[in-house]
Amino acid sequence: MRKFFTYMLFIVIGIAVGLAASLAVYYVSGHMIFDSILGIGSKPETVLIDTGVENAELTEFAFEILGYIKADDYDALSQVVHPEYGVVFSPYATINLASNKRFTASQVGDFFEDKNKYVWGKYDGNGEPIELTPPEYFDTFVFDKDFTQASEIGVDKVIRSGNSLENIKEVFPNVRFVDFHIAGTDQASGGLDWSSLRLGFEEFKGELKLTVILHSEWTV
Repeated sequence: MRKFFTYMLFIVIGIAVGLAASLAVYYVSGHMIFDSILGIGSKPETVLIDTGVENAELTEFAFEILGYIKADDYDALSQVVHPEYGVVFSPYATINLASNKRFTASQVGDFFEDKNKYVWGKYDGNGEPIELTPPEYFDTFVFDKDFTQASEIGVDKVIRSGNSLENIKEVFPNVRFVDFHIAGTDQASGGLDWSSLRLGFEEFKGELKLTVILHSEWTV
């Protein structure tokens, strides 16, 4: 009987050591993701990431793309755009393929020099057309805040919704997305100055490619 209990004790210790090692690897890999992508000593303390190796890899890929966007590196951004479908830009949570702009990877690569004004949709509230050059659109409806410092991150999960229809999964049933959310700070409005950026991906020849860049905020 004593041998049996000794044997069981070794099994329990082995399981505990294995679990501790796994948690340590995940902790270290999480820090490495943020360190390498953002170029900082540690990840933002308030960021919440869904656990799981697959989700961590998707989040790392999304952060890589955020780096391209922050640096206005449209050539690098074009390399991750879906080669056949291109990428759709939605200024608000509700995707409307009839009015939202879709660009090919090649077109995205030329965004920095593109001085043409495109209609990307309609402004919330007044319904006027959103007529902007690609760099102007990115400043207003993509990287209006520094999403590398997002307070919360959701994988295939919308962190916060306004009163707009959330239809990304209806329009793109096979999409996987990362939601970068920055909480509002305006106490007078109850924090309604929040903002989110969602990067949506679909598989192409075994690799995830960017198909959606969606901006979300409180709408009237």
